[in-house]
Amino acid sequence: MKDNKIAVLEGLLFVVGDEGLTLDQICNILEIGMEDAKELLMELKKSYEDTSRGIRISYLGNAFKLTTKKEHKAYYEKLIVNPETNTLSQSALETLAIIAYHQPITRVEVDEMRGVNNSWVIRKLVAKGLVKEVGKSTMPGRPNLYGTTSDFLDYFGLATINDLPKLPSDEVDNDETDLFQSIYKENTVKEEVTV
Repeated sequence: MKDNKIAVLEGLLFVVGDEGLTLDQICNILEIGMEDAKELLMELKKSYEDTSRGIRISYLGNAFKLTTKKEHKAYYEKLIVNPETNTLSQSALETLAIIAYHQPITRVEVDEMRGVNNSWVIRKLVAKGLVKEVGKSTMPGRPNLYGTTSDFLDYFGLATINDLPKLPSDEVDNDETDLFQSIYKENTVKEEVTV
């Protein structure tokens, strides 16, 4: 049962990404005591210390997070500066647009809008210098807030964030309104005739 909880904890840390989990959150989610939670974290942390593993558990900002190992930094930099990986994917563009139009915004809010986990995409955008942490939310857990950078403006040839194209309004299309009204009028006319 303990091994199962270690696997669940690993999955939880992966799912929450940059936000991480506090000790209290781990206790509540796994329904265990503080000492058991600490023991699980230590066992998982120890398993990541092996040189064959590429990630580790770090305690940052009052939360436990999965992070990469510093000794592999040169390889991560190659990934980011490689011309083949230096273009923005469709998912990166969508994520960047959401952040640009709704900043400051948390990763969870971006996830809700896109319907998928965006931890990796946001990390890549931060690494490229297009997005940065701009503060902490007042939501429970105080997740990071993200916004665009001056490099973002340069990349897209914008003087200020106000130069972004305007989004279409969320108003109901007039054709739909006219269709509804014409059906309503048609039905009332039929009712008057049959009475």
